[in-house]
Parts: sequence; C-alpha cells; structure tokens
Amino acid sequence: MTRFTRWAALTAAAALLTAGCSGGGPSKDDAGEDDKASGAGAIDWGHCEATEDGPAPGDEWRCATLEVPLDWSKPDGETIDLALIRAEATGDDRIGSLLFNFGGPGGSGVSTLPAYADMAADLRERYDLVSWDPRGTGASGGVRCRDDKAIEAAESSVDWTPDTPAEEQVFLEDAADFGKGCQKAAGKLMAHVSTTDTARDMDRIRQALGDDRMHYFGISYGTELGGVYAHLFPEKVGRMTLDAVVDPTADAIGHAKNQTRGFQTALDNYLRSTGRDPEQGSREIADLLDRVDAEPLPTSSSGRELTQSLAIIGIVLPLYSEASWPALTSALDAAQDGDGTELLALADGYNERDASGGYGTTTHAQRVISCLDDKQRPTVEETKKLLPEFEKLSPVFGPFLGWDTAGWCHDWPVPGQFETPEVSAPGAEPILVVGNTGDPATPYEGARRMADELGEGVGVVLTWKGEGHGAYGSGSDCVDSTVNAYLLDGTVPQDGKVCS
Repeated sequence: MTRFTRWAALTAAAALLTAGCSGGGPSKDDAGEDDKASGAGAIDWGHCEATEDGPAPGDEWRCATLEVPLDWSKPDGETIDLALIRAEATGDDRIGSLLFNFGGPGGSGVSTLPAYADMAADLRERYDLVSWDPRGTGASGGVRCRDDKAIEAAESSVDWTPDTPAEEQVFLEDAADFGKGCQKAAGKLMAHVSTTDTARDMDRIRQALGDDRMHYFGISYGTELGGVYAHLFPEKVGRMTLDAVVDPTADAIGHAKNQTRGFQTALDNYLRSTGRDPEQGSREIADLLDRVDAEPLPTSSSGRELTQSLAIIGIVLPLYSEASWPALTSALDAAQDGDGTELLALADGYNERDASGGYGTTTHAQRVISCLDDKQRPTVEETKKLLPEFEKLSPVFGPFLGWDTAGWCHDWPVPGQFETPEVSAPGAEPILVVGNTGDPATPYEGARRMADELGEGVGVVLTWKGEGHGAYGSGSDCVDSTVNAYLLDGTVPQDGKVCS
C-alpha cells in the first residue's frame, strides 16, 4: 500500500496539534482448544515507563511484555517480546478485553491508547482497554531504517515526482538505500512482520488475556488486520468493529488509485467549504506545487526549505480532519505569498519531526510491514504508463501517489507475500464495518467491499455521511451510539444503516 493509506486517524490528528499539524487459510487453532502449552498464559502487568514517544501514562495504566514466536511456522523456535498496555474496566458488568489497533501499520498502540481513552470512556465501563506495539513497531522491536540526518538530507534532495532521468536515478537509489537500512536494522525480523504474523500475535494476546473471544476495534490499517484475523480465526471472533476501512480487494496500484480519488474528494469538499470551485482551486494548488518543484520556498525553520514533496505532505495532513481545514487555508495562503513555513510545519507533524530535528519511526515500520505484505512491485516503466490516469484522478495528489507505486518497495530485500489479503470469515459472528463518505485515506467504497469479502451474514455496514479519516468519535451521535450498542450490548444494526 501507499504511505498514506495506512495512517491512523488519531495519530494524524495528534501530529497536527504538535505541528501547530494473508495469506494462509484459517488457523488449525481457530475452532479448537487454546494453545496453553506454547507460551500463552497470564500477563504480568506492572507500572508503565516513559518511552521515546512520550512520558509514562497515569497510574490507571499498566504495561507488560508478552513472548511470541519470531516465526509462526516454528512455534517452538526463537521468540520476540511484544509490548502491551491496559486500563481495567471501570464498571462491574465486565465483558472482557477490547483490543485496539490504530493503524499505520507502524503506529504504537502503547503510546496511542492513553490519548484515545477519553473517546473510549463509554466502552471502558465494560471492557478492559488494551493495545500493543505490533511486531516491528515501537517497543516491540521497532525498526529504524535511517538516522535523523539522513532523513532530513533525503527530504531536501529526493524529488518524489521525478522529472528527469537524473532525478529518477536519485529517487530509485534512495528507495533501495532505505530498504537496505531496514534490513540491517531489522535482521531476522524483516521477514516476519507481515499482517498475518501480527494477526497470529493477536490471538496469542487474546489467550494470554484469558478471553474466549476476540473483541476488537481496528482503525484504518487496523481494519485490514482485523479482517485477516477474522479469516484465520473465525470461530474466535467476538464483537469486532472496523472503522476507516481499507479495501481488501485492491492491490498496491489499486490502493494508490483509491487513495488518489479519496484525497481529491476531500480536497474538493474542503474547497467547497471555502466557497471556491474545486476544479479551479485544485488547479491553483497544482500550479503552486509546480512552482515549488522548480524553486523551493523559504521558511523560518533554521534555513530549511519547503520542497514539493514536503508541500504535498503538508496538504495531506489537515485533510484527515475537518477541524484542521482552517490550518490548511492559512498554510496555502502563506505559500501562495512565498512563505513555506506553515506547510513545512504540517509536513513535520506528519513525519513526526520534533523541534530538535529528531524524527519518529512510524513510517519506517510502515514500510517494512507493507512491503512484506504487498507482492506487487511496479517498475518505473509501468508507473510512467499509469501516470496519466493518476493525474486525471487528481492533478494535486496523482503524480505523487503514482510515482509512489514505483518507489515505495523498490528493490526491497524481501519478497511480498500476497496481491490482496484474504479476509473471508465464514462462520464468524457479525462484524461491524464503519465507512465515512468523506474519508480521504480509506475511501468509503472500501467498507462495502470489506463487508462483502467477510461474507454474507458477517460484514454489517454502517455509513456516516461525514468528513475526515474515521467515524467513531468524530462528532456523530448516531455513529457513536450505534457502535456502543453493538460493542456493549451486542446489538447488531441493520446492514446499510446510514448516519448523516
């Protein structure tokens, strides 16, 4: 998948604030006894410590590690540790644990869940809220493929929409170099961070928590992970909600096209909200990006310049939330006047760059995981043939996301595992699939396709006619009450219910 498809809504919103921006068939264990003899068991919860991602959460939170096989085909072989976090249910009528994945892939559940807890306060009355750092992320063997200086150097020297043979060469060499850095950092883990691996980790977590069923809330990429889990362990599915849904029927190029449409739709809606014609406004922004490509804009950030690539990322971030649209207006106005400071700040928020020049590693893990998942490896020649279609879909995002199909996993050290993930889950309990018609990163159509792939009687679609990435907790009482009724009381809504 592309770099934007797998980013969690909450992570993007937090970044904006700080910026100022399957394989395989069902498991043999899916309907049998839990594997008590191979390491599953009670978790030893203790106080949480501060991490690179932030200070320790409050006393209500407890942290732990859980040992799982490095290679699930060798369950008695080498192991790795997963970092977990939990806050216990506040009420007396406890259902069990509710496991969260906030997307990415590459996002830290350990650092994200405490920030999400207020939004999930109703759910906590009857569930222990639990999350974890999936393998290859955060404190679970998190991968750093490149140091901060090299990241900043690449931002200024690599054109992600190359216009000349020389720029193409730099673009591809940088992609290959990044992959080599990932391989050096990850070692054996490099070939064992797939979505299938993590879905199997999830079932080990379920067993260790003592739950008979997997109650789960997946956001963005977390929806794909939930679908893969449901396929592998259909008889273990409890109450599962998938929000901001990844289209499981799309391959790497299909995801890039879907997302190009999605971000253009969000941009059109943003432009309409400002009283501007979407077609004209998009052309003006595309022209701005062309000018920045030819001559980067100055900023007030220690001599750094705003490149075209950073400008695109700066435009993308505020489209994740309608509340952030005013920040986009201000940044675009400043850029049109020749000042790239605000767009650069938004891009830095997305890239997890702090004031000291340190970068987070979410996108490193994201790339390691997605390039192990995705088998498709478009060549430059294939990408060039696709570019006119991408540019027709969006003059603003099309060139960037089109080129991204060639560069994201170029010359990757390990092969991808599947064209599209398998999420069919016959026999599973109903799964609530929540789609937002204005979602830029995971367009609405993916919700219906996920429900169809899960199977008849399993996938149940709830539609919200809203804006931004994700629906739950985004301002719709209808969405929140429907999801809460399902997770707390087991009330399954009518398939196709619409919240406006």
